[in-house]
Amino acid sequence: MEIASLEKFLQERIKVGGGKAGALGDSVSITRDKSKITVTSDGQFSKRYLKYLTKKYLKKHNVRDWLRVIAANKDRNLYELRYFNIAENEAEEED
Repeated sequence: MEIASLEKFLQERIKVGGGKAGALGDSVSITRDKSKITVTSDGQFSKRYLKYLTKKYLKKHNVRDWLRVIAANKDRNLYELRYFNIAENEAEEED
């Protein structure tokens, strides 16, 4: 999975203020550092919407079954992609 393709997907799909998709203007900026994408907004920006778009991207690339989007801190302003813990699920099924 390319992080650059996720960045491009977000830039094309994010709608600001009920406008058209991809018209971010100056209110939202998306930047990328190696394996990290930062979405910065001047006004209000729904965290749920960002999580929804990320899940949509994962499903489009058929990795939704292996990766999930979770909040990385208690403030829920930082999200990360993690693999499902399959080893625990297999141990429960054997018992």
